[in-house]
Amino acid sequence: MIKFDYQSPAELFMAKRKGGTRQPLGYRRFGTAAEAIRFAVEEFPAVRTLGAWLQIGDERYDADGIQQLYDSADYPLKRAN
Repeated sequence: MIKFDYQSPAELFMAKRKGGTRQPLGYRRFGTAAEAIRFAVEEFPAVRTLGAWLQIGDERYDADGIQQLYDSADYPLKRAN
C-alpha cells in the first residue's frame, strides 16, 4: 500500500447543498490534506449526506475514504475525540 501524504494541498467538494438542487457546488481549498480531513470529519458532520469528496492531486476520496484517512494511525493532527 502507498503511504498517504497528509502534507499535500487538498480541495474539499460538496456535491449537494441543503435547500435545493440549484445551488452551486460547495468548495474549499486547504494547505494540507490533514487540515481538510479534520475539517470534513470534525467541523462538517454532513460530509456524508452532502456527497462530499476530497481531491488531492489526481486522487479522489469519498466520505468513507476521508473517514479512513482520519482514523489511520498515520493521521498527523490531534483528533477531537
